[in-house]
Amino acid sequence: MRTHLALFATATRYALTEHARNRFAMVLVALFLPLWTTLAYQVMPDDPARIRLRATGQWLTPHGNELTEISGALNAVTLITGFLMFAATFGSGGFDKRLAMAGFPRAHLVAAKVAGLVAASAVVSAYATVVTCLTWSPRRPALLAAALFAAGLTYGVLGVGFGSLLRREVEGMFAITMTSIIDLALQNPISSAGADSPVLRLLPSYGAMQAATAAGFSDSAVPAYLAVQLAWFAAAALVGLLAFRHRTRTALPARPRPLPAPRRPTAAEQRPAPDTARSDRTEGDDREHP
Repeated sequence: MRTHLALFATATRYALTEHARNRFAMVLVALFLPLWTTLAYQVMPDDPARIRLRATGQWLTPHGNELTEISGALNAVTLITGFLMFAATFGSGGFDKRLAMAGFPRAHLVAAKVAGLVAASAVVSAYATVVTCLTWSPRRPALLAAALFAAGLTYGVLGVGFGSLLRREVEGMFAITMTSIIDLALQNPISSAGADSPVLRLLPSYGAMQAATAAGFSDSAVPAYLAVQLAWFAAAALVGLLAFRHRTRTALPARPRPLPAPRRPTAAEQRPAPDTARSDRTEGDDREHP
């Protein structure tokens, strides 16, 4: 048991060190997140927008800039966690292979990545909640933080999948950016006329968007939609971990098949055939008696 804990602690330390070295992600957290959410609040009109919240069935009239800031906070959290996990997975691919070749269990490497993702998502979602509360007061800040955290987990494991499958860094950045933009832009009723479409229930952050909107403008609890988001996280985690396993599957060399032992001839096989022996004796007699 202690050995497993020591291996997990070692792998987690490597994962957290990799995150801490990502200065670009730190800049995104410190500057991009507050800038994007504040601009969404300041630039968008504050006219009330009548919307129907599917999570509760209620008709709400939130201010447009407050609703857009929630969407912007979700967009920032998903982008940052997706970038962070993609960069860590893409950049440490060779290191992961060397660890696997040295006999380090892949299960501990995967668990360490999940632990690093949980820590990163917790920090980023808490920071995004604080920034949002500085401009206006959501009704349930804890639920808003939970929704941001669940969305960050989902996009973090998507980043692991992209980092394991894609071959170039620009491909992963583009995939994460476009997925997050399309996902959240379509769900914002301020910018999308089809925000009430049933098709949007299939989007990766649908549960988080519903829970975050309820946290901002409703007193109703929506645990079912947090569960929907966690189900998305579980599905994305399965895909991401399978992709990680695929990437490191050749790290351990295959055992060579042992060669079969040479078969010793039996006594019957060693004895010469009767016709051959008789022929040899006849030829010998002919040479002795011409």
